[in-house]
Amino acid sequence: MLSFENVTIQQDDFSLVANWQAGPGQRIAVIGPSGAGKSTLLNALAGFIPLASGHIRWEGQPLDELTPGRRPLSILFQDQNLFPHLTVAQNLGLGLDPSLRRVDSAAVDRALERVGLGGLGNRRPAALSGGQQSRAALARALLRARPMLLLDEPFAALGPALKAEMLALVEELAGPALVLMVTHDPEDAQRFSSHTILVADGVAAPPASTEALFANPPPALARYLGT
Repeated sequence: MLSFENVTIQQDDFSLVANWQAGPGQRIAVIGPSGAGKSTLLNALAGFIPLASGHIRWEGQPLDELTPGRRPLSILFQDQNLFPHLTVAQNLGLGLDPSLRRVDSAAVDRALERVGLGGLGNRRPAALSGGQQSRAALARALLRARPMLLLDEPFAALGPALKAEMLALVEELAGPALVLMVTHDPEDAQRFSSHTILVADGVAAPPASTEALFANPPPALARYLGT
């Protein structure tokens, strides 16, 4: 269970509060206006932004004092964070060992197969299409086998069909992991997520049923949707 307990995130004159829980295996969209704090919420969970107050816990254990690398999660960003001077297989290997000295090459090959990139491990990222790069970044995250997967719009630059394909792949391969996905696209939220967190007006609201939320949007979401 992931718990945000009376959390306040403060950056200069920007403030965001959160007080809610989410369970393993849930698929949760994070939606709201630009600049509302969606990525800030994920970055605080990942340990890149300190909390002003409150606590974040996973399975009852506090995450607040853990460095990003020790937190039980993986995060995918928009730019995929693939190193151009390394092969695809080496990029995946970083998920197992940042020094690349103790990498299980068979596990890397299996991860590439799972995302449809079998046999492409020796290529550089620049030799892959945008969709293939997204698959490689996803494979690296899955290879780490953490119980939480954070998606900060990693597929935003893809076309609608390819983006839908990648979200289906996440759903298929993430298994019991809790997935939190930042998106600006209400269709992505409705397609992928059983629950949605609305971030608006300084509040990251508790996860609510995606279907119910969009069927009867609160004022902040209605303004965002233009309805």
